[in-house]
Amino acid sequence: MDVTDRQSILDARDGIVEKRINILGMDPCQCVLIRIGKCDLSGLMCLFLLFAVCNAGAGLMGPLEVQSLNSMRHILEVNLLGTIQTIQAFLPQMKAQSQGRILVTGSTGGLHGLPFNEVYCASKFAIEGACESLAILLKHFNIHVSLIECGPVNTDFLVNLQKTELGDTSLQQVDTHTQRLYEKYLQHCRSVFQNAAQDTEDIVKVFLDAIQSPSPAFRYFTSTTGPPVTQLKVTEPDESYIGAMSNIIFSTEEQ
Repeated sequence: MDVTDRQSILDARDGIVEKRINILGMDPCQCVLIRIGKCDLSGLMCLFLLFAVCNAGAGLMGPLEVQSLNSMRHILEVNLLGTIQTIQAFLPQMKAQSQGRILVTGSTGGLHGLPFNEVYCASKFAIEGACESLAILLKHFNIHVSLIECGPVNTDFLVNLQKTELGDTSLQQVDTHTQRLYEKYLQHCRSVFQNAAQDTEDIVKVFLDAIQSPSPAFRYFTSTTGPPVTQLKVTEPDESYIGAMSNIIFSTEEQ
């Protein structure tokens, strides 16, 4: 299914058939699993109580100056519009039966900015706003919306990531200071993924907690590293927060 193509989404919805699956020891239930291929967006739907799980996975990393309009548009179409169109396709059925769960994979990049990920973060910030808006409305239909906030995870996301490499000729149009900061940021990313990346099993367990909860929360964090940074954002003055994030990411680099 192509999540950027509404007809493709509708065709997938109409082609759903009952299927029994078992996830991490959970009791088998009447579910369907939609696999979205290269866009890495999957949906889990239970036919007795409708679940929609959206997991958009397109990234774009590098200095903003080198990003093409097509690359930026692709990120927004997959991460934002692809998720929204998928929800659109299943929302009428949920409303008709007055029950359902919508689980959307969020990101710490949707809660605080990350340098050299401006467009990715923009798409994830937008998802946060869309889901919060839906949650307020859908409460009147007994439909729960939950965001599963993930940090770095060991998945194919990095393989599919559109990343500007240090040797890329496009970097020639970028000033040397930005190039040094970008190299420092890539070192930071490698360290984070080596030391803090979660396995997919950890993420699935959080999804199952949200699915099995009789009263699901709006936001779930998959690790303990996300909440302190988010708390820092809302408690510290803007300049203090920006400075702290810069120190965390670039550390020894002169500010």
